[in-house]
Amino acid sequence: MVDRRLHHHLVTWLGQWPAGGGLDVVGSERRVQPGWDGQPHPVVGVGSPHGAVLSVPPARVAAVRALRPRPIAALLSALPAALGLPGWSGYRAVFRYTLAPAPLPDGGEWVDAGDPMVPPWLRPFGGDVLVMRDSAGAYLAGVGVKRHDGYGHELAVGTEPAGRGRGLARRLVAQAARRVLDEGAVPTYLHDPGNVASARVARAAGFDDRGWSAYGLMKRDQPTPG
Repeated sequence: MVDRRLHHHLVTWLGQWPAGGGLDVVGSERRVQPGWDGQPHPVVGVGSPHGAVLSVPPARVAAVRALRPRPIAALLSALPAALGLPGWSGYRAVFRYTLAPAPLPDGGEWVDAGDPMVPPWLRPFGGDVLVMRDSAGAYLAGVGVKRHDGYGHELAVGTEPAGRGRGLARRLVAQAARRVLDEGAVPTYLHDPGNVASARVARAAGFDDRGWSAYGLMKRDQPTPG
């Protein structure tokens, strides 16, 4: 039994949860509507050890369901053609969440994403972003919040070279997670399976690896999560 907030987040974000076993393909109007960054995200999926849900535009459900006999890696490769999205590619990420962030000391301040000191990569998150500065006031590290819905907020962190190796990222992620929980949502964290540094940050901040995965499509010039 997952946390109530996580359950509501997955139902809202995907269109269905839990999975019925294996891979469930569901249609959701959210896949053709603007997402957290103002752009549509045509495929979103989450998998647990008990099954996976893949959310796609309603008009493409039949085409994607026809791919289900394939292993997930092959299915992700075939998704762009099935959805008519040349120039996109499928990805898998590790999906983590926490209800008990690590009790690390706060180190950042919340500022408006439009503040001049906020770096370009943080601006698209909008709202407040969490940043840490050096003694001269220069940006060192920051966390953006992907506010997918009222129940689930995904955290993304980045650290400048001058701030690496000092535990700043884990402190910021734990601090941001506490605020998300205080606001009534569940904090989530996605990263590439091969990104050891991002996995280390997540684990230190209290985001355990429960064997869950996230799936999606991205344009080929976009970075993968984490």
